[in-house]
Amino acid sequence: MSEASEAWQVEIRDGAAVKRTLTASTTSAVYTAAQQTADCGAPLGPGASLDIRIAQIGQAYGAGAAPVTTLFF
Repeated sequence: MSEASEAWQVEIRDGAAVKRTLTASTTSAVYTAAQQTADCGAPLGPGASLDIRIAQIGQAYGAGAAPVTTLFF
């Protein structure tokens, strides 16, 4: 890795729309129950799904290209 520091961007998505963007300086980010309730009406639980896009943030070009992934609970 040629970056001076590590940075990640996690987009919480609803189709093409971005509901929330989380940033982290490690490979771990937390989407809290309060954030889930604000975005989805209730915390995520069994049977729910969540579309996310995770990208590394570079100093020269910003967030890199990354596919949208669906998480199933």
